Amino acid sequence: MSELESLLTEIRSCEVCAHATPPLPVQPNPVLQVGPRSKIRIISQAPGTIAHASSLPFNDPSGRRLRDWLGVTPAEFYNVENFAITPMGFCFPGQDTKGGDLPPRRECAPLWQSKLDTQLESVEFTLLVGMYAVKHVLGSKGERNLTETVRNWHAYGPEIMPLPHPSWRNNGWIKRHDWFAAELTELRRRVSELITRDDTDIGIR
Repeated sequence: MSELESLLTEIRSCEVCAHATPPLPVQPNPVLQVGPRSKIRIISQAPGTIAHASSLPFNDPSGRRLRDWLGVTPAEFYNVENFAITPMGFCFPGQDTKGGDLPPRRECAPLWQSKLDTQLESVEFTLLVGMYAVKHVLGSKGERNLTETVRNWHAYGPEIMPLPHPSWRNNGWIKRHDWFAAELTELRRRVSELITRDDTDIGIR
């Protein structure tokens, strides 16, 4: 078993948040997608109810919107050689009183994200989807808020691009910031370039 396979086995059997205070309100079911040759990494928030039930990340309306932003089909999205999906919290965190998902559990990212960093050596492009991922990865390097961080994504180099979360909760944000649609052109170009590249032609194994 490779180091990555061993790590994924650990993650998928993790129950730390079930014994924390307060405990996870559902049975732990870590949802992620990772492969040794993944080219693009999506660090997102946490799985929702549908992803939790199906054990498939972004298997919901947010996922459909994200795939539209990326310009990919479901088959391309769920191809582990294209995308690694490593949310800040691997388990569904439960819902608030308004029916929205709670924030990702705080126990998860400190345990696993840095370990995944060392194993995902093939990743060339990382997408930070939502405030929690942006804060975790960029920290003080980010702008004063998520809007300005997304607007100034060029400042973080070609390897990283911050994005708003594709949740219905951000419908108003997307309508108010029409400049974001133009930024998606560059996102789709970069994604297409990576997932359509024939790595055998350039000696990548």
